Amino acid sequence: MVDLYGKDLISTQEWEVEELDMVMDLARQIKLWRYAGHVPELFKNRTFFMLFYNTSTRTRASFEAAATLLGGHAQFIDFATTRGAEGESVKDMAKMYERFGHALGVRILESAVDYVYGRGNAIIREYAEHAKIPVINMADDMYHPTQAITDLFTIAEKFRGKVEGKKYVIMWAYSDRIRSWGSVQDEMLIATRYGMDVVLAHPPGFELDERLVAQAKENARDSGGSLEISHDLKEALTGAHVVFPRSWASHACVMEGLNRFGREKELELHRRFIDWRLTRELTDLMDRHGIVTHVLPVFRGQEADDDVMDGPRSVIYDQAENLVYVRAAVLALVAGNRI
Repeated sequence: MVDLYGKDLISTQEWEVEELDMVMDLARQIKLWRYAGHVPELFKNRTFFMLFYNTSTRTRASFEAAATLLGGHAQFIDFATTRGAEGESVKDMAKMYERFGHALGVRILESAVDYVYGRGNAIIREYAEHAKIPVINMADDMYHPTQAITDLFTIAEKFRGKVEGKKYVIMWAYSDRIRSWGSVQDEMLIATRYGMDVVLAHPPGFELDERLVAQAKENARDSGGSLEISHDLKEALTGAHVVFPRSWASHACVMEGLNRFGREKELELHRRFIDWRLTRELTDLMDRHGIVTHVLPVFRGQEADDDVMDGPRSVIYDQAENLVYVRAAVLALVAGNRI
């Protein structure tokens, strides 16, 4: 039996497959319990502190709902309202939350770290270094682990537990927002560990972190899956079982930093590929049972059309609901009441 109690969750790559399986197994059980009308209080009298350097729609709401579902409490903290915004050290804040509660979540990316790649992840690791309670990454500029676990959980649910050999297209899609790599990179890493045939479909210039792409290729070799990179959108989508259309920043922008690279220069690069949008016609190229996912927010009319995101292939609301069960499972396993 794997014991996750007290374990930090900073990226899915740092957890064993058996540990990820344990989270998804418990999430499945929590979902059944919820629909049956009774969920054991696995987090009773426990407090999860949620420190947000950046805004959120689903992350805050789902973690709060998850803690409540298990009989505990999740406390929202806007970093701007803390003394940390005035220079208090990460160490002192981490030690304080350690004494007050049972787990600490941190969300820090993009504008909060001046778009300097890796800085958000480094700050989360600094909290983890100093806090004795488990630290959960609620999204940074490199990873978004609870989202990635949820998305794999949802894909498995839709394909009756069978994800090996399924073609998963992580598709760059146009938008006029500049978004970090965290979600797409953790998706790439976890999917290749579970034997999926992952295709990164993006225009030239939108490559991801070379080190993590190499890690994903190694994952695929170990799992029997594959990782391909394609600049041909139609070819990539042909026969796809899962398509995730999402915008992300160019490689040059991320590596140089947005402030140095220039916002308008980056947006002009995005506009060159304005036709990279998931349309109903493109989804017709997919496997007939294929699904469309998204971590949300989806920028409708840019990343994808309404008739795709509201159409029969879309599973975005099921996916969002599943955040509650996966995050509840993580809280229970790393910081809940010992059974």
